[in-house]
Amino acid sequence: MSQVIISVGREFGSGGRVIAEELAKRLDLPIYDRHLITEIANKTGMSAEEIEKYNEVPKTRIISRRVRGFSNSIEDNIAEMQFNFIREKAESGESFVVVGRCSESKLRDFKCLISLFILGDMDAKIKRVMEVYDMNEADAKAFIEKKDKKRKRYHNYHVHMHWGDSRLYDLSINSSRLGIEGTINMLEKYIRARMEK
Repeated sequence: MSQVIISVGREFGSGGRVIAEELAKRLDLPIYDRHLITEIANKTGMSAEEIEKYNEVPKTRIISRRVRGFSNSIEDNIAEMQFNFIREKAESGESFVVVGRCSESKLRDFKCLISLFILGDMDAKIKRVMEVYDMNEADAKAFIEKKDKKRKRYHNYHVHMHWGDSRLYDLSINSSRLGIEGTINMLEKYIRARMEK
């Protein structure tokens, strides 16, 4: 496989972003996650902070409308910019890792796509979020639930199949079983095996 695109969906607290970053490093690939925000900011003249505010946020239905395929929703427009950006990168023949952005569906027609979903046990995710964000247990659990609810709404608005549905991904893995390092090692073997096909 001369081109490889690795899509990483993730539950909050599962370590999905860290796993994606390490896979990109080991495979010597660029990664598009928060970096997309900078790229779009450069293209549009908006600040990264403005774009971040609407990043992976579903539109507000009450004040949004679509006319002749164009939306007045900034959330919709920023989402479309991100989808177009990763599609342009894919069409250019570039290999890369992309985190979220409905990439497992938006790039589904590329045969070089390897789509992964990282999940985790709630107790392990709570522990991780407590450590990373310096939160107590109750706040960490509430934060996880809020983040995942937001991701689910965003994904399910832009894609017909449901976020986290295993049929959307080549591989879904619970990072709590092997730990972050073990999960990275296993996924690297899987990706390299796919790349040899």
